[in-house]
Amino acid sequence: TGKVRLVERYIYNRQQYVMYDSDVGHYVGFTPFGEKQARHWNSNPVRLKYMRAAVDTLCRYNYEVFRPFTVERR
Repeated sequence: TGKVRLVERYIYNRQQYVMYDSDVGHYVGFTPFGEKQARHWNSNPVRLKYMRAAVDTLCRYNYEVFRPFTVERR
């Protein structure tokens, strides 16, 4: 579970415009609108704190719950 990460992508019209990656720790914009959104979301410490905590509360927790059915299944 040490390599579990959270990736949240926002896509419009088949183009990714902003992404959050827990390895990076903040939002990254790929288009002018996405850069604006990323700056806005990165300036909100509560949102970033929630996203960083979501890795533990959602990803690692659910990984342990679903691992027997997905990873260990043969």
